[in-house]
Amino acid sequence: MSRDRDLDAEGSAAVPRQASRKSELTQASLDCFLKSLEPDRERAATRYLEVHKNLVRFFEWRGCPYPEDHADEAITRVARRIAQGEEIRDPATYVIGVARFLLLEIHKDQEKERRIAAAQPEIQPAEREADELEQREDCLRRCLDQLSPENRQLILQYYDGEKSQKINNRKQLTERLQLSVNTLRMRALRIRTSLQGCMETCVS
Repeated sequence: MSRDRDLDAEGSAAVPRQASRKSELTQASLDCFLKSLEPDRERAATRYLEVHKNLVRFFEWRGCPYPEDHADEAITRVARRIAQGEEIRDPATYVIGVARFLLLEIHKDQEKERRIAAAQPEIQPAEREADELEQREDCLRRCLDQLSPENRQLILQYYDGEKSQKINNRKQLTERLQLSVNTLRMRALRIRTSLQGCMETCVS
């Protein structure tokens, strides 16, 4: 009885987890497959494990991903045919033939995926960031060109430099334009807001 429960658990787990061609192995189909292997339940359990192990090796040696899933699928297909009344004299050998056809399907799918990948190459994060940065820089140049020469010079000088140099630049602006600090700040803010709107439109 314990071997029966173990085999039932094996059968219920024998459903491909990640294979694209997923089929369901029902308990009735499993029972038919076991009986076709060996009339005796205990011996059938041993044979089942041997067949599954051979199938896993078959797919492993051929470099297939998820070999256990494909082994499950091959058994499921044969079990379903037996349950539907098809007479198969040697299921252990027959299932290898099914595995060969399944292998062709796998290779066909892999080739299709490669063609799709070649047609639509994935952009790496670093490349994507570089492209976005280049686009934003190009948009910034265009938007700056739309400003009047006076406003363009003001905004560039207002945000140029770091810390003390920036403070000196803004002081020079107030003196040259004869503006108060607050008036200069508001003018720079208006120009910056205009630039941001232009940038958003350009990037989008």
